[in-house]
Amino acid sequence: MNNSKGPLWKSFYHAFCGIKNNVIRERNLKIHIMIMLIVILLGSLFKISAMEWMICLILFGLVISLELVNTAIEVTVDIYIHEFDEKAKIAKDTAAGAVLVAAFVSIIIGFVIFLPKCLEIVKTIIK
Repeated sequence: MNNSKGPLWKSFYHAFCGIKNNVIRERNLKIHIMIMLIVILLGSLFKISAMEWMICLILFGLVISLELVNTAIEVTVDIYIHEFDEKAKIAKDTAAGAVLVAAFVSIIIGFVIFLPKCLEIVKTIIK
C-alpha cells in the first residue's frame, strides 16, 4: 500500500503558493513584511549581535506564520458560514488576537533590542 501523496517538491510548491497568495492579497501580511524589512535594515545598521538576530528571526517567523494561519482560519470559516454566527466570529477574532499578541510582544522585544542602541547614538550626537 502506497501512502505517498506525490513528490515532496509538490508539498513545497503548494506551501510557497500559499505564502505568495497571502503576500499578494493580505494587507496585514504586507505590513508585517515591511516591518520585518525595516528591522533587518536597522539590525544591519546597528550591528546587532548573533543572539539578537536569532531572536528577531524567531519573531519574524512567529508573526508571519500566525498571520498565515489566521488567514487560513478566516477563509475556512467564510467557506462554511454564509451568515453571521457567533462561534465563527469567535474563531476569527481569536485567530486575529493570536497575531496581535505575537506582534505586540515583538514590538516590546524590538524596543529592548534597539532602544539602548538608539540612545547610545543620541548620547554620541549630544556630546
